[in-house]
Amino acid sequence: MNSIKKPKLGRAHLHAEFADFKEFDKTTRQFELPLPLGYGGQLTVPVYVNEFWTSKQRAGNALHEISYRACFKPQLPRFFIERLTKPGERVYDPFLGRGTTAIEAALLGRVPVGCDINPLSVVLTRPRLAPPKEKQVLERLAEIDLSKGEEFPPELLVFYHPETLVQLTALRRFFSSRTKAGTMDGVDEWIRMVGVNRLTGHSNGFFSVYTLPPNQAVSVKAQEKINRDRNQIPPPRDVAKLIAKKSRGLLKELDPAIRRTIAKVADSAQFVTSSAAATPAIEDNSVSLVVTSPPFLDVVDYKTDNWLRCWFLGIDVASVAITSAKKLIEWQKAMTAVFHELHRVLKPGGHIAFEVGEVRGGTIKLEETVLHCGLDAGLTPELVLINDQEFTKTANCWGVDNMSHGTNTNRIVLFQRTN
Repeated sequence: MNSIKKPKLGRAHLHAEFADFKEFDKTTRQFELPLPLGYGGQLTVPVYVNEFWTSKQRAGNALHEISYRACFKPQLPRFFIERLTKPGERVYDPFLGRGTTAIEAALLGRVPVGCDINPLSVVLTRPRLAPPKEKQVLERLAEIDLSKGEEFPPELLVFYHPETLVQLTALRRFFSSRTKAGTMDGVDEWIRMVGVNRLTGHSNGFFSVYTLPPNQAVSVKAQEKINRDRNQIPPPRDVAKLIAKKSRGLLKELDPAIRRTIAKVADSAQFVTSSAAATPAIEDNSVSLVVTSPPFLDVVDYKTDNWLRCWFLGIDVASVAITSAKKLIEWQKAMTAVFHELHRVLKPGGHIAFEVGEVRGGTIKLEETVLHCGLDAGLTPELVLINDQEFTKTANCWGVDNMSHGTNTNRIVLFQRTN
């Protein structure tokens, strides 16, 4: 996939492009969002609503196809990376997740920077910046003895056939021993990443019996109920064969040109496992663009969703302090601290594209809260961009009324550091 090489746009040109955007034959809807400030003041922020990406575009590179709960599509970071950065500049995601922004940045020749409180994110992201050849994966898999596993928690039998668990625990022990010995290489890390991604899912391409889609792991009790309702028992799976198949899918679009593009920036990539509000390892004034999506209050329980992945990796899931604020005021306080840190690492003139969504049936629109968070951190609100893929019924001040549970839109608040 080649970048369309859009130049970095100035403020006036950026607004003009969004206002006149017709790539998918739809007209941008525009309005002004009044934002109340203290002492009776008010700030007006432009809002642009259109179909800016996704439905009629080519899907992202197959390298992205790592399942993760509530992740945005790669077209979102691409949209901003192409318009607001140049090749070689640093693009940062402080809530790294599965690494969508980081991988898309690398595919576009930008240097990825990422942070996440959960070490799982680095496991899922870094190997894709040094993708092996399929032959290397097959040769390494042939070297791993999966016939001698370890003792495993018996409750895992609700997900896996005993023979599958033998293979999984053997693979888990292999990675653990290589890590302790300091001999883990890029091929090992790739296989570990793919193995983590195949732990549970809803098809025979996963190690488990049928469970929920592969972006979360249900509890043991919930899986017992699924098994009863579906009258199913876990079938045996060939772990090595499934890892090889998934690897083939992830690598299928990596032609020599794309591999060279990624390789140019991979060594400069930086990943931090910490709170997004405290990243001293990332230098001041070093990032040109931030593209991210934070946890939306307590809508998604990332800790529970990833418990099985953390078991496989030997991560104590209880020690991972993921933000899960129940009250809006708590979330606002946490995000304001993050914005202060983003102001520090962002270059003067750099931008933040902060994606949020509707929560709790649309009664809370986090855009308004996020605007205050950024203002408190000294950032300048540029605009709100709403990517409305289906152009649902216009029925409120935001110009979009989602007529079903969840959301049909991406809502991005764009800030700039002007001081």
